[in-house]
Amino acid sequence: MTIVQLEYLVAVDTYRSFNKAATHCFVTQPTLSLQLQKLEDVLGVKLFERNPVVPTKIGTEIIEKARLLLDDYYRIREVAQQEQRALAGELHIGVITTLAPYLIPGLMSRFRNKHPGVKLVIWEETTAQIIHKIKQGVIDCGIVSTPLNESQLLEHPLFTEKLVAYVDTTSPLAQKKTLKPEDIDPAEIWVLNEGHCLRDEVLLMCQKKREHPEEPTYAFHTGSLETLRRLVDENGGATILPELALTQLNKEQQRKIRPFKAPEPTRSIGIITPKTFVKRRMIESLKQEIKEVYETAVQDHA
Repeated sequence: MTIVQLEYLVAVDTYRSFNKAATHCFVTQPTLSLQLQKLEDVLGVKLFERNPVVPTKIGTEIIEKARLLLDDYYRIREVAQQEQRALAGELHIGVITTLAPYLIPGLMSRFRNKHPGVKLVIWEETTAQIIHKIKQGVIDCGIVSTPLNESQLLEHPLFTEKLVAYVDTTSPLAQKKTLKPEDIDPAEIWVLNEGHCLRDEVLLMCQKKREHPEEPTYAFHTGSLETLRRLVDENGGATILPELALTQLNKEQQRKIRPFKAPEPTRSIGIITPKTFVKRRMIESLKQEIKEVYETAVQDHA
């Protein structure tokens, strides 16, 4: 069974004439008739009565399915043709709040310069909100911390960034040049509120070698890493920042950074999409620009 045979089948049903159907399909009548005979042989059923030309009962059912199949085929071909042209249209993206302030400003300017025909529409959300919007078809992709192990989604790796401690000068941690995760008391650090993957990663990192994990002493609820950093500056204590966040620090703030000893804690960043998704060229271009933004930022900060 071939697409051409199904096109001939639908054409005969539309025109109720082998001759007119052949003219419409730009083939000779014998060629069209031969292909339909092959289709009947493959299916093992008679599709048309010849005089007059009308579909059989089973032929009517098969023609209905053939029309649906051809519609999907034409849509697939249309998508492929669009992807062969210059990138244009809208790309809807969700970005986790612990990444957006450090990635998106540079990304938007770079992407706009290279692909002026594409409009980026961006939501700054939690991971759970991004997953929900992708499944609902509201956004095309999400930039999140991975892995997620969501069976309905594909994960496309981007980069892995280090996690570091940001400590006030009055903290005992400030006396050390490098830290171990167990040096940090999870009850004495500023952390993000629930729903943020980085919060879970930080608490797990600090507690994994403690027999009796404690809840943080502070009860300030925020989804902003910048707020956590300013809390350290004004109230003391410590927090954990990802590598990209360090690019926003001045010289005085950079002196508050304490890296971890090897193996350093890290988080992996990737793009998530539905398993079946279009706008592949847009997303591939987005991946490339994100990687370049990250590499440039890290090199400039080094």
